Amino acid sequence: MEKATKEIFSKIQRIEITTTRLVEEILGGAYRSAFKGTGIEFEEVREYVHGDDIRTIDWNVTARMNHPYVKTFREERELTVMLLVDISASSRFGSKERLKSELIAEISGALAFSAIKNQDKVGLILFSDEVEHYLPPRKGKRHVLRVIRDIMIYEPKRRKTDIAAALRFLGKIQSRMAVCFLISDFYCDSNYTHELKINNKHHDLILLGVKDPFEKEFPEFSLATLRDLESGKILQVDTEDAKVRKKFHEEVERQQEDLKQLVNRLGINFVEFETDKPYAAAIQRFFKQRERQRR
Repeated sequence: MEKATKEIFSKIQRIEITTTRLVEEILGGAYRSAFKGTGIEFEEVREYVHGDDIRTIDWNVTARMNHPYVKTFREERELTVMLLVDISASSRFGSKERLKSELIAEISGALAFSAIKNQDKVGLILFSDEVEHYLPPRKGKRHVLRVIRDIMIYEPKRRKTDIAAALRFLGKIQSRMAVCFLISDFYCDSNYTHELKINNKHHDLILLGVKDPFEKEFPEFSLATLRDLESGKILQVDTEDAKVRKKFHEEVERQQEDLKQLVNRLGINFVEFETDKPYAAAIQRFFKQRERQRR
């Protein structure tokens, strides 16, 4: 137990160091540009100077002072960032250097540290086929480390996935607009289209898909015994059979295409990650894409 605790603590430290450096060097400014504040609020009235936009002139004050004055505004910067993290059994699979759950923790850390660097709040929802854990949004490094720790060490009570349940819970606890990252492998039997539509209207909803290379293409292992981590079903598969590999690949492609068509139809951003590839570049590309969209 002590060894396991030290190992988890070491992983959390590594995530803190890695993601903090990423935010400082690459992601911090890109995050701020990608996610604007929730509105504009009045700051003060000052004297007009050459070059000011005449549309900002405060005509009432100008009339009283017999000299032009303009209104100035500032962006209401503070945002709430919600991380909806899939902790179902399938997230604990990994064929390469790390499990999907470990990649999810690193991505979550990068997003959370980006948020607090810009004085935004971060909240956490952990879900399987029900919401199992909730941390209300707060600021600060200590809180972000708690978020990462909870993602790393929380022991799920259930194995399956219900994305609709997580989104319904979000709707109940988050009344104000939030930037919501739903991080999952999206192996979900139930339909969640309705909940996506509702939350996408109320929040800035982004889907982050996490996959392992073996989930896209069977390696040639000859006869392999496979177990579904969520249902527990066991199946023997001849992975050297070209027809078996082709059928598996086509089914994976169909699922991915269905998800992409859904998010495109709803106008939701979707970013893919793989456990054997660096994640920072994908996040940076997404931030830049969002910045272009908002110009």
